Amino acid sequence: MARRVSLPSADDLFRATQEEKAAKSRGPVHAVPDQPEPDAPRKPSGRVKHDEKMTVYVTAQELLDLEHARLTLRAEHGLAVDRGRLVREALHLVLADLELNGESSALVRRITEE
Repeated sequence: MARRVSLPSADDLFRATQEEKAAKSRGPVHAVPDQPEPDAPRKPSGRVKHDEKMTVYVTAQELLDLEHARLTLRAEHGLAVDRGRLVREALHLVLADLELNGESSALVRRITEE
């Protein structure tokens, strides 16, 4: 005879803990400012909790290239970064170049070559 397993309800799984309540009482904490200063240079978010998610599909070769870059950073430069951090840093560099150089940016050149 099969037994049924008793599982906790959603309310039990998602209930607030004491630590969360204490943290929330101190006011909101923002990892990245909502509105950057007008003349301040943009900075990548680094190692913080990210509120937004984006899915990107890559080829097998692109994934291998990303992993190779990650391992190179670790082996040759002593920088242990995950794929997400690597992608965010690369995205920051490309967008900064686009903002600074516009039509002559590497991004515009590569996209118009396709």
